[in-house]
Amino acid sequence: MFRERIWTRDFIIVCLSSFFMFLTFYILATAFPLYVKDSMHGNQQQMGLTITVYIIGGVIGRPFSGLWVDRFGIKKMAVIGLSLFLLACIGYFGAKGILLFLAVRLVHGICYAVASTAISTAASAIIPDSRQGEGIGYYSMFMSIAMAVGPALGLLLWKDKNENILLLAVCLIAALSLAFALSIRLPGQQEKGMKIISPMASSHVKKPLHWSDFIELKALPISIVGFIVSFAYSSLSGFFASFAQDIHKSSITSVFFLTFAVMIVLFRPVIGKIFDKYKEHYLYYPGIVLFAIGMILLSQVHSGAAILLAGIIMGIGYGALLPCFQTLAVKLSPEHRRGSATGTFFLLFDLGYGCGSYFMGVIAAFTDYRMMYSVAGFTALLSVAFYYALHHRHHGRLGIRKKQTESA
Repeated sequence: MFRERIWTRDFIIVCLSSFFMFLTFYILATAFPLYVKDSMHGNQQQMGLTITVYIIGGVIGRPFSGLWVDRFGIKKMAVIGLSLFLLACIGYFGAKGILLFLAVRLVHGICYAVASTAISTAASAIIPDSRQGEGIGYYSMFMSIAMAVGPALGLLLWKDKNENILLLAVCLIAALSLAFALSIRLPGQQEKGMKIISPMASSHVKKPLHWSDFIELKALPISIVGFIVSFAYSSLSGFFASFAQDIHKSSITSVFFLTFAVMIVLFRPVIGKIFDKYKEHYLYYPGIVLFAIGMILLSQVHSGAAILLAGIIMGIGYGALLPCFQTLAVKLSPEHRRGSATGTFFLLFDLGYGCGSYFMGVIAAFTDYRMMYSVAGFTALLSVAFYYALHHRHHGRLGIRKKQTESA
């Protein structure tokens, strides 16, 4: 039986563009708090704002990004978004005061929202419908590699506390992302946006914007589940380094994140094939249980071996969840609303990350990091009830197949 190809020229180009964009994100997420502390003499609150303000920018930009991708075309918005993303990176050279710096961070977050929504939508448009789960899994694998490489590279670039070297490197990496996006080739009607896909778009009558133009309702249920998982995950990315320092295991920090990412990469091909062949429940339920167990184990660790074991378990679990959510958001939505579906998913996912970073920090401040990771683990398990109520009971694989049959 003939199987449509995933690894085409354009899919590889989209993956590389995404990789360099997310590499920029993770380099700055690691280096900028130190940059604010060392170069701007900022306090801990201002260090935290470097992440929070960026996430706020992303949340502001997400709803518009999906609408713009659907209306004006995927490649056009990818190029515009990444061009502005690069300009924001250049803008840090002139942002010497903390307020101006945070203003550039806000704009950068908005640009990131537009660029990442467009690039992710491009990936789903290029991947054959019959292999969406496997293809999205491979696509998000490049994000995972960036997650592993970015923090270490960020610390290396800031080792000598030379802001010019850091910012120049980031600008060059962002420029690579834009260069790859410029050479993307998409199917004709995906390239043009709604003007070709939807006959209504060719009407001269201007329809007033409605909130449903920004949010794809069919992607919302699974995006809410993603919000909860992202809320729990924020405790890992935002506080693990401090936790490791508290338990005198700082040397294991980079190895932990590398182990976490390696597990995602190793199991990603299998996870994609399971999604395409079986029901998504075969991925979600084991994935969320493993992720929660890893979090709870992390709350009890005392040795480096136990920390790495928790990273292995969480990496396998998280690696099953993210591509599952993203693929479902796209598959459950109309084809001409892929951009809005992707934007809706990342809007909720980013919002969960931002809210979680704040509330997990409050829990750690009033108790300790061990209690925080216990809460994060049980929060992840809470998503099971939402998944069953919002998705499993109403849709499942039969719902997706019915939608595909009707649209054929």
